[in-house]
Amino acid sequence: MTENISRRSLIKAGALTAASSGLLRVPVFGSPAQPTGKPSPIQLGLASYTFRNFTREQMIGFLKQINVDSLNAKDVKDHLPADEKGEAKALADYAAAGVKLHAAGAIYFRKDEDADIRSKFEYCKRAGIPVIVAGDPTPETLPRVEKFVKEYDIKIAIHNHGPEDPVWPSPLDILKLVKNLDPRIGCCIDVGHTVRAGTDVVQAIHEVGPRLFNVHMKDLANFQSKESQVAVGDGKMPIREIFAALIETKYKGFVDLEYEIHADDPMPGVTASFAYMRGVLAGMGYLGHD
Repeated sequence: MTENISRRSLIKAGALTAASSGLLRVPVFGSPAQPTGKPSPIQLGLASYTFRNFTREQMIGFLKQINVDSLNAKDVKDHLPADEKGEAKALADYAAAGVKLHAAGAIYFRKDEDADIRSKFEYCKRAGIPVIVAGDPTPETLPRVEKFVKEYDIKIAIHNHGPEDPVWPSPLDILKLVKNLDPRIGCCIDVGHTVRAGTDVVQAIHEVGPRLFNVHMKDLANFQSKESQVAVGDGKMPIREIFAALIETKYKGFVDLEYEIHADDPMPGVTASFAYMRGVLAGMGYLGHD
């Protein structure tokens, strides 16, 4: 345990040094000794819920500070409004800032009604978003959702929500209910909720395999406590092993930081989290990707 903590401290120190010197993407520490020289296959992004207390304009400024241009947008504050006019303005602002939207959510599918489901697919179609992160759809709605997945060719990534969720606590519970549906219906693995559900997150990545469309990254000091979230690198989450599993399974989606604590002042934790994740990837021998 002491060795693991020391290794994390070394990685974090190296990453923060690199961040302060503008060399965040250079593999200067960790193993292997010989860097691959290849761009990282892991794409880092951000869940806009992280900045739920801040406007779109403020969030775009924060994204520039942390050198992130890939966003999983949510209809919170004015990040990606559901109304067409507001959405169009948001899309124009993101385009002007060079911010790309790769997912939206969590979006909820609790009504087994065509009109309600279609409105959510239209919302993502207008934005050119290829993945909907779905929060707690009922199993009864899945056949109807599947119909729209086929019509719009937009993927559904069902978000697991830990032991409090009676239907979707773990990615493996999602897999059981979607494995016979269209292959564009799969999972968003929230690593924090996954470990709290008692599931090995690395094993879950391998089992979900090609049905993994989004990852929400966070760290916990205690795998039994939702309230123990900390900056990535300060907890017990096996970040390097998670990245290795994603690379082994040829995951093509994004790893989105979802930093849910310190909502009024998230930037210190967000900055440290990206520094640590980039440092881990550098230690694995990869150049920057995100």
